[in-house]
Amino acid sequence: MPKKKFYVYIVTNAKNNLLYTGVTNNIQQRIVEHYTKRESGSAFTSNNCFYLLFYESFDYINNAITREKEIKGWDRKKKLELIKSFNPEFKFLNKELFGEWPPKELTSRNY
Repeated sequence: MPKKKFYVYIVTNAKNNLLYTGVTNNIQQRIVEHYTKRESGSAFTSNNCFYLLFYESFDYINNAITREKEIKGWDRKKKLELIKSFNPEFKFLNKELFGEWPPKELTSRNY
């Protein structure tokens, strides 16, 4: 059985003027959830924050949560420096992750 991974990620909107940092155990599914909830009225999802700019993987959830909290405590400049170190062109990584964007099949999370 493969070991589960945990991810810290940063998404933005099409204008690249908002940053949202989150943690998940299924990065593909989580990005789809951001996309499908874009019209829900939530502050970040209604602003279309589903364009992936950055992610890190961890073997343990505690490490991922600690990192998420650390990044959330940073100012925008420091977050942008982190993104640039991972993704120098600031390109949206959705196609890299999914092969196509938006994905044709929008599956729901299995709990």
